Amino acid sequence: MNYALVTGSSKGIGKAIAEDLAKRKYNLLLVARSEKLLQDLAEEIMQKYSVEAKWLAIDLSKTSAATEVKNWVAKNNFTVSILINNAGYGLWGNFHELALEDQDNMLQLNVLTLVDLTWLMIPILMLQPKSYILNTGSLAGLQAVPTLNLYAASKAFVNTFTRGLRYELKDTNISVSLLSPGSVRTGFVERAGMHHMQKMAQKFSMGTEEIAVIAVKGMFNEKKEIMPGFINRFSAAMVKILPKSLIENLAGSAYKKKK
Repeated sequence: MNYALVTGSSKGIGKAIAEDLAKRKYNLLLVARSEKLLQDLAEEIMQKYSVEAKWLAIDLSKTSAATEVKNWVAKNNFTVSILINNAGYGLWGNFHELALEDQDNMLQLNVLTLVDLTWLMIPILMLQPKSYILNTGSLAGLQAVPTLNLYAASKAFVNTFTRGLRYELKDTNISVSLLSPGSVRTGFVERAGMHHMQKMAQKFSMGTEEIAVIAVKGMFNEKKEIMPGFINRFSAAMVKILPKSLIENLAGSAYKKKK
């Protein structure tokens, strides 16, 4: 059985997708920062689902990260037929008030590492009869989101890049899909520093397991875009209809940083 490479797989959506793929008897290549979480997850998955689960602890925001992951795959002759580009995070606050280094770090992870790893892995994916790429975008990428400015912009890039890549690879063995979740019950709110929004996030968020099942099913069905949840699909439809200025004012009010 081939391997599925999942970035950001130590927790959240990435972990849930990895577990869903293991249920389908895919061997796993787990990639994230936390060595302890990866090791524990790999051992749990191997015991529970009787599949192979290898792991690589690496900071994917390093400029060399994608090359290191690809070299790890090549050195071990892993047969990869699925690439899940899921790693990413957000920063909350006004652009000019956040540290530039932190914002550059986020962009490196959300955008450049994703692009680099995709480019490096495509030749490997092309060696298999059928392969899949699933990129995690976001509903936040459909419009500007003040105080989540660069995060929304990075997801807008992922959304657009994935759609274009799907077209470019449509006559190959690789199917490309975009996962566009809305609010998810993960550690995103905490890491972004949006502690005041935890109650609202819990109220309107979907669980990671539910999203993972929908995402993996949609990927194997070769869907162009996978948008879990009626509320999220409704919100996306409204973004297309309503004036951008109205949507951005609403988003700005919802996420406004209190003085």
